[in-house]
Amino acid sequence: MSDVLAVVEHRRGSLRDVSFELVTAGADLVGDTGGDLHLAVVGGDVDAFAEELSLAGVDAIHTVAEGDEFNHDVSVQAVAALYEALDPTYVLMGNTVNGLDYAPAVAERLDLPLVTDAIGLENDGGLVVTREMYASKVESTVEVDADRAAVTVRPGEWDAAEEPGEPAVEAFSFDLDESQVRSRVTGFEEVGSGDVDITDADVLVSVGRGIEEEENIELVERLADALGATLSSSRPIVDNGWLPKDRQVGQSGKVVTPKFYIAIGISGAVQHVAGMKGAENIVAINTDPDAPIFDIADYGIVGDLFDVVPELIEQFE
Repeated sequence: MSDVLAVVEHRRGSLRDVSFELVTAGADLVGDTGGDLHLAVVGGDVDAFAEELSLAGVDAIHTVAEGDEFNHDVSVQAVAALYEALDPTYVLMGNTVNGLDYAPAVAERLDLPLVTDAIGLENDGGLVVTREMYASKVESTVEVDADRAAVTVRPGEWDAAEEPGEPAVEAFSFDLDESQVRSRVTGFEEVGSGDVDITDADVLVSVGRGIEEEENIELVERLADALGATLSSSRPIVDNGWLPKDRQVGQSGKVVTPKFYIAIGISGAVQHVAGMKGAENIVAINTDPDAPIFDIADYGIVGDLFDVVPELIEQFE
């Protein structure tokens, strides 16, 4: 049997979505190994977070009451101490800004091989990690030639765990070396011109190259308003300066998992699909019936957006 330790994430008082996806990924993996799934909660309101994370498939939650926000040095020490105490076979972390900040240091400290950006995990006598390569054009499998490993998991690839459970919750303490904590979070400052976070939206209306001209974006904005949705876009729209960077969905933008994603004039390049394929429902509007976006769409409309969108606006208004 092989245990798994998954390290959850939080920011500004809330658990991040990847935390619940890590539960699913970890539960799937221990289903292969026959071990237990342990969660590590480092910092923040650990008791409240533990309550939210009391989910089916989780065997134990270990809370570390050190600090309010993510801290690289604290996280490295805490995860290393938990690893020594629990002796798990695999350590899972998010392939996020925070995860990629501390995961390499954890792997180095524990002398573990590190595989990043996993989109699939299985264990059949050894860990096999699925990753994407060449701008998500191909998938590759990495067979880890080691008994133990650390892995970062791509957000949006696993369903978020929801079913309640009754794991054990245990406070974990260790001797924190304060001399090695060389930074502190003193506050947050939003950067750029962003006025919304598209990753929080339940409904996204996303516009692509098919909109042709900047002034035509107003048409899609009207549809978004009629739906109570948030406006987002593919990369060409941002590259043209028609919308700010914080609205971009895709590999070089943001990964989103809304309940509905409406792609208007978006062909479905792999770089864009990588950022939105986790949506629960995908609606595509495109003049090209062979556009790749229709390969992943739940609903498709083959037609000119300048005919279709006004009709939709009229219906929803």
